[in-house]
Amino acid sequence: MTEEKNYKLLPHIDSPADLRKLDVRELPLLCDELRHDIIHELSVNPGHLASSLGVVELTVALHYVFDTPYDRIVWDVGHQAYGHKILTGRRDRFCTNRKLGGLKPFPFPSESEYDTFCCGHASNSVSAALGMAVAARLHGENRKVVAVIGDGAMSGGLAFEGINNAAGIPNNMLVILNDNNMSIDDSVGGMSEYLLKLNTNTTYNNLRYRASKKLFDWGLLNEKRRKSIIRFNNSLKSMLTHQQNMFEGMDIRYFGPADGHDVIELVRVLRIIKDMRGPKLLHVHTVKGRGYAPAEENATVWHAPGRFDEESGKRLDSKPKSPCPPKFQEVFGQTLLELAKENEQIVGVTPAMPTGCSMNIMMHELPKRVFDVGIAEGHAVTFSGGMAKDGLLPFCNIYSSFMQRAYDNIIHDVAIMKLNVVLCLDRAGLVGEDGPTHHGAFDLAFLRPIPNLTISSPYDERELRRLMFTAQQKDMGTFVIRYPRGRGSCVDWHCELEAVPVGKGRKLRDGDDVAVLSLGPIGTEVEKAISSLQEEMKNEELRMKNESNSSNEQSKIDSSFFIPHSSFDEVHSSFPSVAHYDMRFLKPIDEDILHEVGKKFRHVITVEDGVVSGGLGSAVLEFFADHGYQVDVERMGIPDAFVEHGTVAQLRAICKMDAESIKEKICEKLK
Repeated sequence: MTEEKNYKLLPHIDSPADLRKLDVRELPLLCDELRHDIIHELSVNPGHLASSLGVVELTVALHYVFDTPYDRIVWDVGHQAYGHKILTGRRDRFCTNRKLGGLKPFPFPSESEYDTFCCGHASNSVSAALGMAVAARLHGENRKVVAVIGDGAMSGGLAFEGINNAAGIPNNMLVILNDNNMSIDDSVGGMSEYLLKLNTNTTYNNLRYRASKKLFDWGLLNEKRRKSIIRFNNSLKSMLTHQQNMFEGMDIRYFGPADGHDVIELVRVLRIIKDMRGPKLLHVHTVKGRGYAPAEENATVWHAPGRFDEESGKRLDSKPKSPCPPKFQEVFGQTLLELAKENEQIVGVTPAMPTGCSMNIMMHELPKRVFDVGIAEGHAVTFSGGMAKDGLLPFCNIYSSFMQRAYDNIIHDVAIMKLNVVLCLDRAGLVGEDGPTHHGAFDLAFLRPIPNLTISSPYDERELRRLMFTAQQKDMGTFVIRYPRGRGSCVDWHCELEAVPVGKGRKLRDGDDVAVLSLGPIGTEVEKAISSLQEEMKNEELRMKNESNSSNEQSKIDSSFFIPHSSFDEVHSSFPSVAHYDMRFLKPIDEDILHEVGKKFRHVITVEDGVVSGGLGSAVLEFFADHGYQVDVERMGIPDAFVEHGTVAQLRAICKMDAESIKEKICEKLK
């Protein structure tokens, strides 16, 4: 935590109640201190920087005007909320943000009463806030409810569903549209352009504020008259200003746009509108990364920059010191461009994540064939289905956890028609510090029951390239490729592009006593486990031989160990051995491998980077049951629980799916 002596006001703010004791003229200084505190903390403990810097003044103004936590502030998306965390009693723990056992990466009600709703994904704030506003009304409470929607979340369909509903039922909700023209990359689409053009005359707004207040004071603006007066007012304004306002067309009061970095003006406006009845929307313009020049100049890179030197702005984690494997997403991006140059039917689709999934590589060279649809995962899938219906071959890249929001679209708009759409699920499995809202834990389980899908996961980067090449072959139908966040295992990842047989796995190691079946890159943990076990047994064999020689006695080696020899697969016939199969496909699953395993082995271990309920392990159990194989199957993977945040290595150890845990399970079966 930053030294207290550097700040005059921030060290004395332990809650919003302390904030409200300040004179409004002191708020700009507090904003400066809060901004510098965020910059300092994130320089050493990485997180989402640019978004939180952009809403510092808005955060301070909201907690200054509203009586939180009684009044509700619903954040959308959650990486705007670091300033909110610091001002609500968590500054002394902010250095633990995103660390195992520390503060959660996003607002979460179990962490603080000031966190009103979970907000790891985008576009849910309006619906949630509307529910809270209706609850307050039915309970007879004078609670104010504010939804803060920003970072491109307004492009999500759920936000429009909430606004449409808000226009039709009695409520006093305030929606604050934080318009920074960004999500992670630049915001796209008609809504973004529309918001930039919205304008309301300041003099007009002042007159309207005063007139509304007088009407309420005189009791003339009751619920029955409110809508007709607002509708007449909106029509008159449209005629005089030659403007059409979508929100006011839905009987939602619109205010703005306001300067989102003028904290004193924000306080003034919020004080005026907070007690107005009916749904309201305040449109504020902000700059993502505000107050830190490197972040303002390149908000995409500084969305989550890793560690950096706060004085120079030099990113410290951007380049590895020695050659290492590329990220899976980078291999995806390079391979997609390579395929697209050879196949003119290939197009790319991403919901606001061209940089995050590395589709920006193809976007740079073939811009007319890549489509960023905004934060709209369901639309991305259906849009891809429409293109596939008329002969294009879309590679639709969506993070695994975000694909959950497009489930019906996958079934109804793609799979039923057997459309040739390649669904690329980035960030599959445990993702680390972003926590339970972002772990790609469920895709294997929720996709496996859907007919007409091919579901695959590459063991490494070379296999990713081969699967992508396979997926764009003729008549492949809907093809799913899932792969994890972060780096793979191949420094030299280039390989010849060749198709792999669909539904066929491969045997990586032969053995006789225990079979391990893995799916995807988690198989590298299995290899580490077996290699470690081999090394231990080799050392044990040497130790016992040395003891035998020194005592001139023959020792019998414990048959519970298997001892490798010089060759990778050569195992002494009198000791147990372990087979390892890379299944490669969950659907269709390789039945030849399963018949071989069912006939040969008594003990089988399945390992997957997904929930054990419904994934690979469940598929293997079902197959053995259907074919009458009496096999002991141990499933290893993500348990039936939401896994908290931490490094991937820490979380794998907690979930008992790391190399050490796999080795222990193998030893248990061998004995």
